[in-house]
Amino acid sequence: MAWNLTSDRPIYIQLVEKLQLDIITGSYRLGEKLPSVRDLASEAAVNPNTMQKALTELERSGLVYTQRTAGRFVTDDPALIRSIRRDLAASHIRDFIRTMRQFDMSDDEILHLIEEIMKEEIE
Repeated sequence: MAWNLTSDRPIYIQLVEKLQLDIITGSYRLGEKLPSVRDLASEAAVNPNTMQKALTELERSGLVYTQRTAGRFVTDDPALIRSIRRDLAASHIRDFIRTMRQFDMSDDEILHLIEEIMKEEIE
């Protein structure tokens, strides 16, 4: 797993986003035990405290939970995963639409462009 971290945004937010993406795309399966904080921090080349902060944020969202002596696990709630996946997709779509409107494209032009590109991807 590549950890392409940049200096333009807080590292822990980028860690949250990467782990969240790994969870909703199935890189970490429902109910799967996550590697330890130290192992994840080493893999990402970040301070363990920064990784701890990211994991705490994921716990707040419900994507990850802690079992006292066993470690951290991915949620086993598929509805939560679907909900977060949908919310993230909607956020990306909103960003895309805002950008296209900055290009002075109408909604019809945006939809037509999407349809064209989707057809290209199928072929």
